[in-house]
Amino acid sequence: MNTELKTTELIPQPPTWLERLRRYALLVRLHRPIGILLLLWPTLWALWIAGEGRPPWRVALVFMLGVALMRSAGCAINDFADRNFDGHVARTNQRPIPLGLVKPAEALGVFVVLSLLAFGLVLFLNWQTILMSIAGLALAMVYPFTKRYTQWPQAVLGLAFGWAVPMAFMAVQQTLPLTAWLMFVATLIWAMVYDTEYAMVDREDDLKIGVKSTAILFGRFDRLAVGGLQLSFLGLMLAVGGLADRGVSYYLGLGLAALMFLRQQYLIRHREPAGCFRAFLDNNPLGMLIFLGLLLDYR
Repeated sequence: MNTELKTTELIPQPPTWLERLRRYALLVRLHRPIGILLLLWPTLWALWIAGEGRPPWRVALVFMLGVALMRSAGCAINDFADRNFDGHVARTNQRPIPLGLVKPAEALGVFVVLSLLAFGLVLFLNWQTILMSIAGLALAMVYPFTKRYTQWPQAVLGLAFGWAVPMAFMAVQQTLPLTAWLMFVATLIWAMVYDTEYAMVDREDDLKIGVKSTAILFGRFDRLAVGGLQLSFLGLMLAVGGLADRGVSYYLGLGLAALMFLRQQYLIRHREPAGCFRAFLDNNPLGMLIFLGLLLDYR
């Protein structure tokens, strides 16, 4: 009798639905929403400029919810793609798949469900934006696998994150002006800035396991390359402001962003993982400052 009781106690019990949801929330990084915010800021820049300070509330709501869903879906497919690597990297070895909390097949299922929900939201927009969303989904799916084949996965991430910009213009204006494409390229470059800083955190681990990144590609010229990208971003956003006929508040926001770029250069000066990670995190308030500048400019 006692033997049977002990044997029963040793059998692992399947997680409850509440526990499964908690694990899925960890998988999609709901406890670390910076990825959602970094995707949200350029989406809001685009919506506000396309809508001249008054984007349709329904369109804005669709995009904000879509950003949260697609970034979460991106985390799920990223962890599926990195399932054989994350356990060997100090920063990622506590993620749900390496810990055995979530199975790879479950991560794929989460990606599919969240992508379908996001696509359902896009159906409330015009047909051109619906078609563009298919390309956005393809970019989100491809990005996690590019780290094995190219030294430029950060550029692919930029394409994925930046695609929300022309989508926003199409949803609001039903056209893609030069302003949209300049902001798209600026967003792509900004993603390369912060994701290179992020990759500098993992550079030593990535070299050991064979994962590629711009941090490895740039080598000892990494700070110079990041600085060049930062200047390119600022130049493009200045051009966006000129085309959109923006005023002092917008340029003040860009000026504050430039100061934050200088701070990032200071943080990565020794290439220490902690400093590089802080520089990466700094991009969230940077994006917010540019948006606040737009809000004030259109008031």
